[in-house]
Amino acid sequence: MNIVQGGMAETGVTSDEPWVSDLNDPGPPGHVAQRSLHDLLLRATRHQVWRLRSQLPGAGPTDLEDLAQQAADDALVAVLGKLATFEGRSRFSTWVYKFGVLHAGVAVRRQAWRHREVALPDTFDVLDDGTAPEGYVQAGDLSRAVHVAIATVLTPHQRRVTLALLIEQVPIDVLAERLNTNRNALYKTLHDARQRLRTSLLASGHLDESSLRSAP
Repeated sequence: MNIVQGGMAETGVTSDEPWVSDLNDPGPPGHVAQRSLHDLLLRATRHQVWRLRSQLPGAGPTDLEDLAQQAADDALVAVLGKLATFEGRSRFSTWVYKFGVLHAGVAVRRQAWRHREVALPDTFDVLDDGTAPEGYVQAGDLSRAVHVAIATVLTPHQRRVTLALLIEQVPIDVLAERLNTNRNALYKTLHDARQRLRTSLLASGHLDESSLRSAP
């Protein structure tokens, strides 16, 4: 079924089959389908870019439109690359829209951090409890234990990634770009680092298994 004949020229989806079959077509139907898909993605990226515009002080409408267009282009490539994974559990348009929102968010964060230095610290400040109440003293003790664990049980790469993401609050896609890697690799590094820290804090008595099992 051709997208134009099926009433999808304006991305009004009547069923998912024409989308998938036409996007897999190497001929004119495929080209029409990609243009319609790009229009749908652009609506998603425009919405998300404008929603996040407070993160881009000084950006005007032209700047925001450029970001939305770039994000839609990237999202289109991503959708086409993942087309075989679409299982029909939701509307195709709903599935696609999420790609637009994701890539728009990435574009905004990268632009916001474009001229900012990405700190890759090897350590962080420990809470100084001084003569604070008991609760603060306990927090300081845990903070020092975490500090020691980070310094001793993590590899240098795990330490830099963990502190950049959790302490410096660097967006993961920005860090991936600066380190010439990808989000999945950083997620794996952070997961491994957390496992090491958990093991160390359990061994030192600063965590216990029962509290971990009861944690949400």
